[in-house]
Amino acid sequence: MEERIIISSNKIPAAIGPYSPAVKVGSMLFLSGQLPINSETGNIVGGNIQEQTKQILENLKILVELYSCTLKNIVKTTVFLKDMNDFTKFNQIYAEYFEEKFPARSCVEVACLPKNALIEIEAIAMQ
Repeated sequence: MEERIIISSNKIPAAIGPYSPAVKVGSMLFLSGQLPINSETGNIVGGNIQEQTKQILENLKILVELYSCTLKNIVKTTVFLKDMNDFTKFNQIYAEYFEEKFPARSCVEVACLPKNALIEIEAIAMQ
C-alpha cells in the first residue's frame, strides 16, 4: 500500500471535523468537501451561490497548488447544492475556473450542509 500524505495549510480553512482537508496517495489527490469559508475569518462568505462557489473554488485552487498542481489536474468533482434552482448560477462561476477538458462531475441537491452553506464541493486530482 502506498504512503498516505495528509495535506493541510493555514492558507485554507481548518477542518470542522475529524477529517483531513486532502490526502495524497501516489499520484492521486483526494480533496475533502470544501465549504465557502474564508480561511482568515473562519466564516462562511457571501449570501449567494456565486460568491460561495467562487470561495470554494479558490480554496480548492490553494489546496492543489500545495502539490504543484492546478485546477487542470482535477479529474472529478462532486457538488452538493442546497437548492438545485441555483444550478445555472453555480455553473456560470464553475465555468470560469474549469476550461475545455472539464473534470467529470456529479451534482446533487441536499437537505442541509454544514454551517448552513449553500454549496460544498469535493474533488479528485491527479499529479
